[in-house]
Amino acid sequence: MSNETVTQLDVVPPPEMARRAEDIGVRKAGLDTFSTLALAVLAGAFIALGAAFATTVSSGAATLPYGVTRALAGLAFSLGLILVVVAGAELFTGNNLIVMAWASRRVSTTRLLRNWVLVYLGNFGGALATAAIVFVAGQYRFGGAEVGRTALAIADAKVGLEFVPAIALGALCNALVCLAVWLTYSARSTADRILAIVPPIAAFVALGFEHSVANMYFIPLGLFIRDGAPGSFWTAIGSTAEAHAGLTWSGFLFDNLLPVTIGNIIGGAVMVAGVYWLIYLRGSRTRSA
Repeated sequence: MSNETVTQLDVVPPPEMARRAEDIGVRKAGLDTFSTLALAVLAGAFIALGAAFATTVSSGAATLPYGVTRALAGLAFSLGLILVVVAGAELFTGNNLIVMAWASRRVSTTRLLRNWVLVYLGNFGGALATAAIVFVAGQYRFGGAEVGRTALAIADAKVGLEFVPAIALGALCNALVCLAVWLTYSARSTADRILAIVPPIAAFVALGFEHSVANMYFIPLGLFIRDGAPGSFWTAIGSTAEAHAGLTWSGFLFDNLLPVTIGNIIGGAVMVAGVYWLIYLRGSRTRSA
């Protein structure tokens, strides 16, 4: 057998990747409520851990060029999606790819929306709980309180985004996230999956794009710090809670999470799932409800 033949046998071509994505979408949409919620909570926690890692890596990095700091944070954040894909969990942004099965009429609109709602709520619960645990643990005070300073800066920047740019940043982000998941459909080993995930995820973080589930950790952690950090923390960073008055729960929900979620759906469901369905699956099989 020639080397070329061996190589071909080891590669999953894009049309087969599309069929895998469709089949996986059917399985995800068919999960029972308890399993869906439990796996969604895990995914929220996993993404939050990646966000916590990225925050710590970014802390105290003023001497490094901006791009280098962002790239390092992106590599660290990749931990989140690696845990989701390899350990197994249900992530709202990745589940936008279920649209491929929905477009082929293998998943009903009701099941699609049911999955998205359950997974979104579970992701929110997992990320919020992780932010609370990180705050109670006092991890934000590490590095001479530089971790907390960075967490506040991240949260402030995110709630300060304008609505339309937040949608655009969310769309660009989830295009890369779903492309990372899409690339894993070509993988034949755990190592393949990890290598496929890292570049797109590191890129979206480095580029400053917006991920709704990550923001379910980033912004609440900033709010917890603002409302509950002791005076010694504020002394250490040379600031006050009042200096972060623009950081509010309503700002989190309506100025960031809402537009970023809209953008994530556009990026994942339309820019990736819709495009690949049109290319590889449209008219390729007999569709059934």
